[in-house]
Amino acid sequence: MTTRWRIFLPWIVPVLFFLAWDLLAHFGHADPRFLPSLEQVGGRAVAEWRDEDLLGHVLASLQRAGIGFGIGGAAGLALGLVIGLAPLLQRLLGPLLLVHRQIALFAWIPLLSMWFGGGEAGKLAFISLAAFQPVLTNTWQGVANIPGKFRELAAVLTFSRIDTVRLVALPAALPSIFTGLQSALIYAWVATIGAELFLNVAPGIGGRMNEGQQLFKMDLLLLCVVLMGGIGLLLNQAATLLQARLLRWRTA
Repeated sequence: MTTRWRIFLPWIVPVLFFLAWDLLAHFGHADPRFLPSLEQVGGRAVAEWRDEDLLGHVLASLQRAGIGFGIGGAAGLALGLVIGLAPLLQRLLGPLLLVHRQIALFAWIPLLSMWFGGGEAGKLAFISLAAFQPVLTNTWQGVANIPGKFRELAAVLTFSRIDTVRLVALPAALPSIFTGLQSALIYAWVATIGAELFLNVAPGIGGRMNEGQQLFKMDLLLLCVVLMGGIGLLLNQAATLLQARLLRWRTA
């Protein structure tokens, strides 16, 4: 398969999807109240940009996602390192963390809203929780699966705990850690939209979706869905490229 074909292949299905959408809307096969044409959605995008500060809403959502990802990712990384290096903690906390993984993410919203309120603090708590779990799990597993010879070498060289983490645990577990961080980034983005939808209305894409639902503005709803998907794709691609660049030394 040529390089050019590899580049264009992933775009075939999305292009066909949008083409089918536009054809259905233009030839009257779909009710325009429920499936507006791409031109209508584009017109709504222009109006949102001009009159409703669309860029401001996007940046507000990205800021929440970034802060929540930073808090949850840092907490998950720290706790994952500690648990991965301490077999006793693995046995003590393993069942509790397993139970935590079985609870649906959005089931935490009522509890967090009671603890932190429905404002910005509640939103950030929910986003942080969404980012916490994948980083914790992947860091823990990555550190726990470090080859025994690496640990033996650290013991022979009488590394301190900090040196063991810095020189042995982190480098050996980096691929697993980056997998967790990449998942956490997407989880944080999904949780951001969910928090904006289900907690108090505030600037953000979720807030605009709420208005679109309440006022039955289907073009606004579809615009927000397209934005969510596009931004999520860009975040995933950026994380993949960053991971490949930072881990290049492992294959050099």
